[in-house]
Amino acid sequence: MQTTFPRLMLEHAAQRPRAPALREKEYGIWQTISWVELAQMVRSLACGMAEAGLARGQHVVVIGENRPRLYASMLAAQSLGAIPVPLYQDAVATEFAYPINNADVRFAVVEDQEQVDKLLELREQCPQLANVWYDDGRGLRNYSEPGLASLDALIAAGRAYEQSHAGFYDAEVAKAKPDDVAAMFFTSGTTGNPKGVVHTHFTLLDRANAGKAFDKLTETEEVLAYMPPAWIGQNIFSYAQWLACGYIVNCPESASTVMIDLKEIGPTYYFAPPRIFEGLLTSVTIRMEDAGALKKWMFRRGMDVARRVGPALMDGKPVSFIDRVKYRLGDGFVFGPLRNTLGFSRVRVAYTAGEAIGPDLFTFYRSIGINLKQLYGSTETAVFVCLQPDHEVKADTVGVPIEGVQIKVADSGEILVKSPGLLKEYYKNPAATAEVLTADGWYHTGDAGFLDAGGHLKIIDRAKDVGRLADGSMFAPKYIENKLKFFPHIKEAVAFGDKRDKVCAFINIDFEAVGNWAEKRNLPYAGYTDLAAKAEVYELVRECVEKVNADLGQDEKLAGSQVSRFLVLHKELDADDGELTRTRKVRRGYIGDKYQVLLDALYGGKSEQFIETAVKFEDGRSGKVSATLKIVDVKTFPAMRRAA
Repeated sequence: MQTTFPRLMLEHAAQRPRAPALREKEYGIWQTISWVELAQMVRSLACGMAEAGLARGQHVVVIGENRPRLYASMLAAQSLGAIPVPLYQDAVATEFAYPINNADVRFAVVEDQEQVDKLLELREQCPQLANVWYDDGRGLRNYSEPGLASLDALIAAGRAYEQSHAGFYDAEVAKAKPDDVAAMFFTSGTTGNPKGVVHTHFTLLDRANAGKAFDKLTETEEVLAYMPPAWIGQNIFSYAQWLACGYIVNCPESASTVMIDLKEIGPTYYFAPPRIFEGLLTSVTIRMEDAGALKKWMFRRGMDVARRVGPALMDGKPVSFIDRVKYRLGDGFVFGPLRNTLGFSRVRVAYTAGEAIGPDLFTFYRSIGINLKQLYGSTETAVFVCLQPDHEVKADTVGVPIEGVQIKVADSGEILVKSPGLLKEYYKNPAATAEVLTADGWYHTGDAGFLDAGGHLKIIDRAKDVGRLADGSMFAPKYIENKLKFFPHIKEAVAFGDKRDKVCAFINIDFEAVGNWAEKRNLPYAGYTDLAAKAEVYELVRECVEKVNADLGQDEKLAGSQVSRFLVLHKELDADDGELTRTRKVRRGYIGDKYQVLLDALYGGKSEQFIETAVKFEDGRSGKVSATLKIVDVKTFPAMRRAA
């Protein structure tokens, strides 16, 4: 793709000036920005940034939710040959210090007062950070920090600059080449400092166009952008593919209104990590618990038909006339209303990515008529490596290599990828770059897997996480954790077992789902720690774990990985406490070290263990949570032998 992001924006503005480019919900009303309005905004922002001293090759951090003017700011920076660096808006201030200093960042565009406060807090640690522009001025009226200004002021300055520098903006855009650096994304840093993944206009747009061709995406698609823009999945979906396709990106009013906004927009193209689909299923389960007896009966009967027939219908496979009639009735009374409640009534293509999705969860959505598919990729591959074709969707694979991609499996079982979308480098880290990129252009993914007979890629787990129990049985912790998280009462699970004689697990209950369950049974509780310790809750979780064990017993390879003992943690795992990455991936090694006393109790045969843990609260305060945790033994099942 021999173009750049700003040129694509200008093409859309020239060809479809009045067509909607972005929508933002403000005060309950959707506001539309056309392509020509966006182009003018970007022009003014770029000229304002140039007057402030932003030069080609410099970095600009962008921090906030999905907001049209933050997207425009990224385009403005790219128009000048500068490099936007989106950072996670929910990170604490200290997490910004490393990327800002690593990339020598002098300029920042942020959403609101919360992000301004974080950057002002860092000024001693990051003295080079000279200019901070904000989008939402609420609460900032009396701030008088040097270099702090609104985007409105920047736009006004840019208009004045443009009047005295005719032709400047167009000349800057014309200088850009496809191989110029377009953006940098910092990895989640599960081990050590995060790494800056450098991508060019070509790498990002090549993969965006490959995905566009694969699913026949057009400018008529509607998407909802609600995940962090710092996650490359969201960035490809609502920035790179947005400009490649010219479709409409809708920005929700706030995190709390996403479900309402999802139903109002009715996206046709949807993209989310598994945890979002887990959360949606949990909300459905809670609502069904509150429903009347007739609705519960209809839901159970309908879902029995859906699980048996739905995936086959979605894949275009033959289904008996009677089953088609039953499914049609179910669609009228159960699945259709359910899709509408979830906001998926218009979805043509939905993808999940970021980490493995549990097969049970995946099958649930396909069974109710949502074309949910899996894709495989990473920050370093510009996301699109493998995609699942329509009618060739398998719950246990991540699809086939798409246009331009080659895959091979190393002797160790690690997946290697060659693609036009590979990172240029890790910023200022040639040693790390050399570790993942071979001299002949293959990228080491770090994932273990294989290609099946149909050419579909099957990922087992992260290569470093796949292990063996003491008896030699395969241990794939992510697979076990995903099966546990299918249950709406389990929010997070961490499995241990490598080189040990059995598998044990830490469980986080879903506070909303279990709280609702407890209230229906008149079970009083005084917060998460109290609820998690209830004997009734332990029994509820034990039933879930035993169902997973029964399922694992059906798998000859993983039957030895059944969970023998578990405990329910006294606190929720939290990114602010270092237990999860900002993309909510479990930091298993860190958790094992932090809760070593609990691991020792699980494997030492104890029935309970006292623990006290330091925590960070949302308002920035620190505190401690302590509890005596019960440890429960669980029934395991003999492995089922397959007939020869």
